[in-house]
Amino acid sequence: MLPPCRGLLWLALVLGSVCSSLESAAPDPLNVLLIIVDDLRPSLGCYGDQLIRSPNIDQLASHSLLFQNAFAQQAVCAPSRVSFLTGRRPDTTRLYDFNSYWRVHAGNFSTIPQYFKENGYVTMSVGKVFHPGISSNHSDDSPYSWSIPPYHPSSEKYENTKTCRGPDGELHANLLCPVDVADVPEGTLPDKQSTEEAIRLLEKMKTSTSPFFLAVGYHKPHIPFRYPKEFQKLYPLENITLAPDPQVPAGLPPVAYNPWMDIRQREDVQALNLSMPYGPIPVDFQRKIRQSYFASVSYLDTQVGRLLSALDDLQLANSTIIAFTSDHGRQALDLVELLSLFPTLAGLAGLHVPPRCPSPSFHVELCREGQNLLKYFRFGKGTHDSEEDPYFHANPRELIAYSQYPRPADSPQWNSDKPSLKDIKVMGYSIRTIDYRYTVWVSFNPDEFLANFSDVHAGELYLVDSDPLQDHNMYNDTQGGDLPLSLMP
Repeated sequence: MLPPCRGLLWLALVLGSVCSSLESAAPDPLNVLLIIVDDLRPSLGCYGDQLIRSPNIDQLASHSLLFQNAFAQQAVCAPSRVSFLTGRRPDTTRLYDFNSYWRVHAGNFSTIPQYFKENGYVTMSVGKVFHPGISSNHSDDSPYSWSIPPYHPSSEKYENTKTCRGPDGELHANLLCPVDVADVPEGTLPDKQSTEEAIRLLEKMKTSTSPFFLAVGYHKPHIPFRYPKEFQKLYPLENITLAPDPQVPAGLPPVAYNPWMDIRQREDVQALNLSMPYGPIPVDFQRKIRQSYFASVSYLDTQVGRLLSALDDLQLANSTIIAFTSDHGRQALDLVELLSLFPTLAGLAGLHVPPRCPSPSFHVELCREGQNLLKYFRFGKGTHDSEEDPYFHANPRELIAYSQYPRPADSPQWNSDKPSLKDIKVMGYSIRTIDYRYTVWVSFNPDEFLANFSDVHAGELYLVDSDPLQDHNMYNDTQGGDLPLSLMP
């Protein structure tokens, strides 16, 4: 399995639309609302979780195309976002960390919002859409992607500061951080501000003669779990069960294990004095972590509800495609990748679907490495190319999703979960079908961006039907079985 351990590459991807709008022959172009959530796993009612309270997201899912088995291409925020927003794999964007800008480092690739902007849309960014910093040129890829300057909530600068009231009455930079919103700096939280700004932009676009592409990026449920404390009451600790599979699998190669250094840096976790790298978290604290994650999801759900209600109130819902996704989370049956977001949104909006990328494609500004998923929307023929795409004629058992993850060494290190490019010595490549998940960890040269598939450091093979939690690594028993390395992208 590729880390972060045990499936943080499984994605809840919802592509929602109002069927009457898509089926009509109205000449007006459809708007796009893209909602990106940070580190959301399918702890949602629409995925069958009976504990989670997520009525607004569930309502959206009830009239959307809900994918059960969607994969991110890398389980780190900046590489994942750059990947699906450009429609290119990390090996093409050459971004595996947070420290380079693809237009300079790899190629001047078009992005989803840039493509819509070039086709007459007003494109707007609110919150965490591209990852802030070097990976988006300290500008959220402006002015390429956006018609107006992107908006970031002023309160996001307090996310990792000492704003969490601990049992000692003092303020700490904790992992678990339920707050009284009236007492935090500025008296608000980032996702509240992002919702308010997004609604303001929707009100402005109500009278616009141009279609809009609005991307709204929410911070929660990413750590720290900083959320209004009233949401904690939804999840009494006595109702919180432990994770179903907390043990490290016996056959897991050390290179695949994530020591969770970002969590260990929080003051409340430091106080636990956990041993490195496999030290177990106390059971009572495990429950508190799950409680705060669930509370953060419900807090997020209320913000999504406010946003969708405004879309309805402004009578924009019937002319807007809604796409809802997470950059990475956890989780059967269509197998898809987040790379498919670019061509599918273009096709839904009636735009020409960018062509498939050649290999290599560093010199090609507009192309896509993902599949067009319009086949799954049950309406009349659209302006898409599924008839020419062999993906739509494939046997479901032949469909494959790819993902990858970098490591600095063959065993857990202080920077295992987020190594800088120069420190990457091993790259894990994973392929997933509906039957199995197969991973090889191979040597990687960060100076040349080259993986050496003839130098395999470790491998993993899990059979999905008999081992859904991926506890029994069959790789050493089968020497990788009959799965050739040529399957890797």
